Amino acid sequence: MGKASTPRALADNEAKAVARMIRVSPQKLNLVAQLIRGKKVSRALADLEFSRKRIAADVKKCLESAIANAENNHDLDVDDLVVSQAFVGKALVMKRFHARARGRAGRVEKPFSNLTIIVREVPASAEA
Repeated sequence: MGKASTPRALADNEAKAVARMIRVSPQKLNLVAQLIRGKKVSRALADLEFSRKRIAADVKKCLESAIANAENNHDLDVDDLVVSQAFVGKALVMKRFHARARGRAGRVEKPFSNLTIIVREVPASAEA
């Protein structure tokens, strides 16, 4: 007798995964997110596997989670999945101080980011 559940925000042929509090600046994470936008998931996984960026492993983990969500929760075909969106948001920024010369202190900011990956099932005949 509780309130009605919220309707699903995504289309029926989409699934998403969110990685929160990733210890990297949003600017650096966005460089890796750009690498996979619009690609088939098999190609995106291969690109992340061989990327030299440190954060690529966390992005790959999030992408694998989105693929698993699509397969297990929404019964989508893994072979037809495409990364439709990959966007980055800011999380908190830890402020620290670093000792400098003559009794001064330099501010050190340690930013965190959030990553959202949305995969969409695109039938093989519709691809370009």
